[in-house]
Amino acid sequence: MILLSGLLLILWGEPGRCLEEGGSFTFHGDFRHFAVATNTVYIATEERLYQLSHDLTLIQSLTQRGILKVGPESGDEQFYRVSETDEWNATFGVNILLPFVENNAVISCGVIKCGYCELLDLQNISNVLYREHIQVGPAGRSNASVGFLVDVEKTRTRPETYILTALQQPDKTTETSCLSETASVNLHNTNNKQTGEIFSITGENTKPVIIHEGEVEFVDGFQKNLIIYLFSNVPSEDKGNKVRLIWLKGRTSKAETLRSLRGATLSISDGGKGSRLVASSVIPGGPPVLWSGVFSVDGGQTDTELVVFDVSPDLTGAADADPDFCITCPEKSRSTPKPLKPKAMLIRQNYMTSVLAVRQKTWMVFFIGTGDGQLIKLAVDKNYHTTCPRVLYRASDDRQVFPKILLDQVDHKHVYVPFPNQIKRLPVSKCSTYTNVQDCWSAQDPYCVWCGSKRSCTFEDECRDSDWLSIPDDSRQRKMVSYSVVKDSTGQITLSIQTHLTVGQSALSNFACQFSASSSQLCSAASSPPRFPQCTCVLKKSTLPAEGLRVTVKIRLGMTQLLERFKISNCSDIRGPPTPVLCRQCIEAGCGWSTNGCSWANQGVGDESVCRMMESGMNFSRPEISSITPSVVSFYGRNHALLSGRNLGGVTRVRIQADLDCTARESPVWNNTGVNLTFHIPSAENKGMVKVCVLLSDGSCHGNTTIAYRSAPSCTAVTPSSTWVSGKRKITLMGFHMEFVEGVIHSHAPQDVRLPSNSSYQNLIYDTPAAGNTPGIFTSTLSLKVANETLACSTNITYYPDPEFNSFTSTKTRDSVLINIQKKADKLEITTTELLVWGVCEKKQYPCIIKTKQTSNETDFFCEIQRAPDATFHQLMIMYGDKTKELTKESSLYLYLLMLLAILLVPCIIVVVVIVYRSKQKKLAAKMNKFMEDLELDIRNDIRQGFVDMQTEKADLMENVGAIPFLDYKHFASRIFFPQNESFMTLCIKDIGQDAVKVQLDGCCQSLSRLIQDQLFLTSMVHALEEQKSFNIQDKSTLASLLTVALHNNLLYLTEVMETLLRDLMQQSSNAQPKLLLRRTESIVEKLLTNWMSICLYGFLRESVGQHLFLMVSALTQQTAKGPVDCVTEKALYTLSEDWLLWQAQDFSFLKLKVLFAVGSDGEVSEPLEVKALSCDTIEQVKEKILSTFKAKFGFPFSSPIRDVCVEYEKDGLFVPLEEVDASSEVIGDVTMLNTLKHYKVPDGATIKVLSKKTHPPLSPQGSLKDDENFAGKYFHLIDPDVDEDQRKNPERKKLKLKEVHLTKLLSTKVAVHSYVENLFRSIWGTPYSRVPHAVKYFFDFLDAQADSMKIADPDVLHIWKTNSLPLRFWVNILKNPQFVFDIEKTPQLDGCLSVIAQAFMDSFSLSETQLGKHAPTNKLLYAKDIPKFKQEVKAYYKQIREQSPLTDSEFKDFLLDESKKHENEFNDAAALRELYKFIKRYFTEIQEKLDQNGAPDDLKEQLNHVKNLFDGLKSCSWN
Repeated sequence: MILLSGLLLILWGEPGRCLEEGGSFTFHGDFRHFAVATNTVYIATEERLYQLSHDLTLIQSLTQRGILKVGPESGDEQFYRVSETDEWNATFGVNILLPFVENNAVISCGVIKCGYCELLDLQNISNVLYREHIQVGPAGRSNASVGFLVDVEKTRTRPETYILTALQQPDKTTETSCLSETASVNLHNTNNKQTGEIFSITGENTKPVIIHEGEVEFVDGFQKNLIIYLFSNVPSEDKGNKVRLIWLKGRTSKAETLRSLRGATLSISDGGKGSRLVASSVIPGGPPVLWSGVFSVDGGQTDTELVVFDVSPDLTGAADADPDFCITCPEKSRSTPKPLKPKAMLIRQNYMTSVLAVRQKTWMVFFIGTGDGQLIKLAVDKNYHTTCPRVLYRASDDRQVFPKILLDQVDHKHVYVPFPNQIKRLPVSKCSTYTNVQDCWSAQDPYCVWCGSKRSCTFEDECRDSDWLSIPDDSRQRKMVSYSVVKDSTGQITLSIQTHLTVGQSALSNFACQFSASSSQLCSAASSPPRFPQCTCVLKKSTLPAEGLRVTVKIRLGMTQLLERFKISNCSDIRGPPTPVLCRQCIEAGCGWSTNGCSWANQGVGDESVCRMMESGMNFSRPEISSITPSVVSFYGRNHALLSGRNLGGVTRVRIQADLDCTARESPVWNNTGVNLTFHIPSAENKGMVKVCVLLSDGSCHGNTTIAYRSAPSCTAVTPSSTWVSGKRKITLMGFHMEFVEGVIHSHAPQDVRLPSNSSYQNLIYDTPAAGNTPGIFTSTLSLKVANETLACSTNITYYPDPEFNSFTSTKTRDSVLINIQKKADKLEITTTELLVWGVCEKKQYPCIIKTKQTSNETDFFCEIQRAPDATFHQLMIMYGDKTKELTKESSLYLYLLMLLAILLVPCIIVVVVIVYRSKQKKLAAKMNKFMEDLELDIRNDIRQGFVDMQTEKADLMENVGAIPFLDYKHFASRIFFPQNESFMTLCIKDIGQDAVKVQLDGCCQSLSRLIQDQLFLTSMVHALEEQKSFNIQDKSTLASLLTVALHNNLLYLTEVMETLLRDLMQQSSNAQPKLLLRRTESIVEKLLTNWMSICLYGFLRESVGQHLFLMVSALTQQTAKGPVDCVTEKALYTLSEDWLLWQAQDFSFLKLKVLFAVGSDGEVSEPLEVKALSCDTIEQVKEKILSTFKAKFGFPFSSPIRDVCVEYEKDGLFVPLEEVDASSEVIGDVTMLNTLKHYKVPDGATIKVLSKKTHPPLSPQGSLKDDENFAGKYFHLIDPDVDEDQRKNPERKKLKLKEVHLTKLLSTKVAVHSYVENLFRSIWGTPYSRVPHAVKYFFDFLDAQADSMKIADPDVLHIWKTNSLPLRFWVNILKNPQFVFDIEKTPQLDGCLSVIAQAFMDSFSLSETQLGKHAPTNKLLYAKDIPKFKQEVKAYYKQIREQSPLTDSEFKDFLLDESKKHENEFNDAAALRELYKFIKRYFTEIQEKLDQNGAPDDLKEQLNHVKNLFDGLKSCSWN
């Protein structure tokens, strides 16, 4: 019940190859049958019947479970289906599944207790049209029975359709209470108008059937031109097997049809003994009637052949005279059936299980399924010559393809391939993967043509005009263009060019050739004009140069150009001993080979086969291969394989070639000793046997052995699942095909490939690598190294600290010593087999044999030293992995001495402490008196300076800030949606190049998208998740934003869902505290509301508010820069926030610097630029101010980023480098002060030169100190470190600073930026054109309506709802985070200022009157006088919204549609849907339960299961 859409990447496990196959569908329960009818696929499993669209999208499913109720009369039974959660006592097992298109029905027959049939609606299988307890088809599950619809022509205008069933009869010893009239071959009615009514086998006054005495296995059957063909395996008299064909002629009646029985025997070898039919397919077209069958040569599954027969019916013999099948068996003599010989054996391949034959032009194309999970395509020409097989699909495991493969009847470009619990829809060709005309032709694919107008390889129907070219009708051609050189009796030489192509009419009418040579004009006027497919050139000269003549031929076919270059030679000049090498040289020159050597093409054979015949006839010491180790590998190949044999000294390469002369792969050799050599076995496209030979330098290949390619290894478990950090613990990996693994890799040490010490099919043993530099306890993921591939393993290893052995005790017995080792408790689960112990006595080691533990105690280990000396053991050596630890007994006398020494020292230490304390106390009292005097003076000075600053502050901030750096919509929205998750932020938006492209969602995402478009599902899911305690606030916000992205293109639906969820939330809150509604983001809908407001108000934000917001932020930044900013803590002297006030700042002065910019590398400089700085600025801050001034002055940023800029100060005619930290930096304790301009004694008006590190590398390169993780701990700037250090060198630091003295700086900053704040606030609650934004009016009206419906009379509640929904949920978020709107960086001190402004903004919407006193927070006091004025403006704003005429539904709908279209395709819907599914999967059961509670229909629950199975199946796809 799982729909798996076409996969993108792959994916998982098997590296598979999915160009986007077209989809797949995974289901629960074993596969039984499937059928295709026009545009629908029907699948019957043990548990359900599925109806799918042609692209395998689920349409309908029907459970096969139910209740079988027995009536009062015998045989009166009724079957009633039940839901999956209800109890059931019967299952309907389908054995016959036949879509009957003409009757618009699906015939489904099988067994419940006895026979049972249903007639289902073709368009909707849940609609049961008719049901009956009757036996049609086998009485149990059988792979040896077939059923299909046949037509019997009663009159020429009125055929009757019947169900033909060919059944393997049950064993006569099997007892059954079920009555059945069926025989081996039966004809059942399909409607009630036929004699005997529906499903009956009754004919006109008879019940005609065909009987077979004994066992029979029916394999396949079909009808063509009223002739019915039945294929079966029948035991022969010699205990072998024979393959039988039955012909029946569908004429007149059931009885006459069955009486027309005639038969034949199919033989693929002499007598056909032992061969067995596995699967078959009729080949479309004819006459003659061609049929293909997969035969097992040895009667098993390993050795199989695909064979073609002409099965045209022979109706000349006597009817009903077959020895194996009969109607009136005892009455007639039996004749020997006609033997049929195969037309051709096409391919021999292990484990072939199914076949589908299709006609494509003059070609036959076979799709072959295998028992190890492959789909192979084989194209065969009209002469039964095959092309190279192509693997269309390869599973990583060994799952079998079932015996039936069907074609997609809609596009005829896909086939349906069934597996045990999955069906795949795979493309018949991958034309688009071939990028040029040569590759398109070389693929030898009848489906593919090179389209000249599109310049791509496509299907023929996709090339709109007839300007295409394709492969010829003959598969024996190995080159697209060939040539030959002919010399006639007059000595005239003719060069002939032959194109081996099939072309469209447009290409055919534009066929031309152009010959050219480097020396002179090549062709004479006597050359005949080109005529497809040939061009000829009669050479002007009758002789060719001794070195040959290089020729270029340009061939035009429509819009396609072909270019061929080759060298022609005088054929008679190619001389030498007649060797295969000379033969190939002759053929490649366009000449012919004869018994006398090389000759002109018209005098010899121009085929390389003659050269191969020469090789076979030569007699010399040929190389021989005796073995290859390993000879069985995975399809990824194997590195360092060993080939052994004789006469290998001249071998240069190893050739590996599959059947049917496919393109061979060659691997170089090394370590060649003449009897052994090493080579790499390359990867393979398919599984199976390949031939191996060794190549000599002359190109000949010798030896004949095989290599078997199998499935890839996969791991399922690991034991033990932990190891110690020092490594070398023996680990056992369990899985499948583990013998193919060449190494194991741990994720923490990817370069350390651990070689297996032992491996088999299911197990592999290796030792773990050490933890290396990875600290603490951690988990390392395992990967398998197979040839050149690294495969992910589903298991992990946890690293714990090495085991700690604490102590040991020893007990002397008669002739041995028993030792008990105590180990610290851990999670390593060490076993006794992993430890080796030796006792050490007098420098000799005695092995201690570990005893098997009788208990689960993990902290005690016991071992025994046998034949131990009389002395006592004081030391043990313990080995685990490759590490050895020594364990020593501690002496008790040593412990006593330590305790005695400690007792004597304690009184002495107490006396010393008392003396030192009294001395320090006297010195401290004197120092405090002096300190208080200095403090009083400093405070007076600070208060006076603060008063002066406040009275002289001017609002002289610069308003010309240049272009406003607005972010585009998608980046604005993504930062609002995912403010704390940058990975989601990046994931859910598209790159610039993708913005204008609408990307089709894959099947998984399409299904999920359809599911969330159902409001009942979406609201049920939201409520189900919110009820879970593990679903935290962060999860709620993420889910809301993912839903916003996924539904962004349908804002109307998103608005409806939001309204529904808000109503539900209001109902929850109405009984408790309605004023708290929307105050915090504690539900999904609250975050959804924030996102909705952001989408709908983006236009208003950008057009009306954005400029004022940016001016305010710029004003704050400029005001902050007027005073000191601590580089380490980011605190500033000029700020609005008391928390970010730099009240510890020392004295500073203003400086004006003349800045020069180095131009080039020759010492040239620019005109000076005046930059304002402070004496307390660090060098990094100076750089920032220089670059900021440069950008403000010139309107564009400096060419080098700040990291690549260094500065120098001109002192005494020389430039001195200025660095953050150097040898002169002041150090207090372990903390270093950052260098400032004051440290370098840079005066006012000093000259600073700016250089780029790229062109002027500094003498001592230094990166940014802020990259240091412990930057704040190693360095300080204006705030002294908390260390006890003598600071007499800088008496300024001795001054005590009080925060309260500097609070006036907050007020001066507020005065400087107040006008910008007022303008910003009024732009927000202003109403341009006397109308508020549509979203605000619509949502406030919605809140009014809800308050009315809930009968809330308190106006304060409604005011609070509106305030929480708009100012609190949207505007405060924007005010505090301008980086959401602009491409700017928000510094910590800016963040503090914005928080104060945002608080003032929200206070303006408050209904309560706050009484402020001297203990009130400063951020409240700053705007205390402004808040009442703002509140009056807010009340007027709310009143204007309320009085504005309401929006009509059409107005708001148009608004939402416009917003959706404006930003269409800017978000990655697929990524959001995949992340959304992770939540669905985590709480899948809870969502199902909620749907049940809400009375969701079964279709909706089925759709949810379908989506789950689709995504789950995606993880196991092995197609890439």
